[in-house]
Amino acid sequence: MLECLLLCNIKLVLTLYLSVFTSDLMVLNEKSQELNETENKDQNEKQHDFKTEEKSISCSQTKMTSSQTQKTETANLNSNMRIHTGERTYTCQQCGKSFSRNGDLKTHMKIHIEKKQLICSQCGKSFTCKERLKTHMRVHTGEKPFTCPQCGNSFTKEKYLTDHMRIHTREKSFTCPQCGKSFTFKGRLKTHMRVHTGEKPFTCPQCGNSFTQKKYLAVHMKIHIGEKPFTCPQCGKSFTCKGKLKIHMRVHTGEKPFTCELCVKSFSFNNGLKVHMRIHTGEKPFVCDQCGKSFTQKNCLNIHMRIHTGERPYTCKLCGKSFSFNNGLKVHMINHNEKKPLMCAQCGKSFTQKHCLNAHMRIHTGEKPYTCPQCGKSFRHKGSLKVHIRIHTGEKPFTCKLCGKSFSFSNGLKVHMRTHTGEKPFVCNQCGRSFTENKLLNAHMRIHTGESPFTCELCGKGFTQKENLKNHMKIH
Repeated sequence: MLECLLLCNIKLVLTLYLSVFTSDLMVLNEKSQELNETENKDQNEKQHDFKTEEKSISCSQTKMTSSQTQKTETANLNSNMRIHTGERTYTCQQCGKSFSRNGDLKTHMKIHIEKKQLICSQCGKSFTCKERLKTHMRVHTGEKPFTCPQCGNSFTKEKYLTDHMRIHTREKSFTCPQCGKSFTFKGRLKTHMRVHTGEKPFTCPQCGNSFTQKKYLAVHMKIHIGEKPFTCPQCGKSFTCKGKLKIHMRVHTGEKPFTCELCVKSFSFNNGLKVHMRIHTGEKPFVCDQCGKSFTQKNCLNIHMRIHTGERPYTCKLCGKSFSFNNGLKVHMINHNEKKPLMCAQCGKSFTQKHCLNAHMRIHTGEKPYTCPQCGKSFRHKGSLKVHIRIHTGEKPFTCKLCGKSFSFSNGLKVHMRTHTGEKPFVCNQCGRSFTENKLLNAHMRIHTGESPFTCELCGKGFTQKENLKNHMKIH
């Protein structure tokens, strides 16, 4: 009986235990299922968020790529413009060298950073990259693999060939931003810019003169050392630079490469053509500040100024006579050589030049071909008419620098200057009295000789001076 009661109790306990365990297990399963569902939901949300983020990233990258492309194109344009303007905005902090592109600066920096392990076996020069050493070796080997298809000229670098081709294509990619002038090479634009900036970086150590280009300084230095390495093979004349010798050779060859397009006249020198063109254009840029007369050449103005200054720089070494013009001295020198092949058939007087004989013959023939258009007076010489015209125009081109008085004729100024200097070069050989003019001496000499060349036609009375006759005529 007791055993049965014990078994019943054990069964009851077991039943209660199982019911509790099953209930807990169900709760656990429910919680586990909830956890799983929550986890799956989180994963789905994360996955969705990831996809959304991926799309967002992709979109921003697309926008970024478009922006970067636009910036790259702008940068490339700016970089290209620097080639034309010569602007160099990227400067090396170590050596100060400047570049137009950032990439060129980065390449340059390797010189300072990297070791130059590539050394030329012939001259010892070192390089940072193999390609540069290879290019350098052509200096020693003489190799020029890049040949111009048009003229056959060869070059060591492809860049040199590209630059050379612009000569044939006449391409001028480099333009001055200030005056618009274009150039084939960048270096020439750089040199040209010094015209606007006034920069002259090459200075002579001896005299301090500065130059825009190194080659001009090199030529200038030969003046100090007296070096003239370029000698004419025909006359032996030497020059400091090859270009001057080349121009000089035209004197011997007779070459005249500069031709006028209007009259086909040719010239040996460019300046000769430039001056000649003023005949067609009528341009006379050189003006006398005293009389206003204009000239086509500065040299002609300088010679003309001697009329106003009275300067006579050409002096005869035999007799001391001076002349304003070199040609006047040359003609005068023939008088000392006693060679006068042209003789007047009427009086036997000899002349060195034909035009002088022709002018002299008018004395015998009485011919006066040059007539004044205003008063009708005629003259034997054109120069005499030109001087006479000043009476009508009132022109007085000869001015005294001391008192400002002006004269129509050069001789008038010359005589006037004696009033300031006190000079009286004409002396009477009988009484010693001196005069400023020869005509005054001649009039004075009549006092000693008693000559009275001026006679009154009405009463026959004679006078030593013309002025006295004029006063006498008032009586009649």
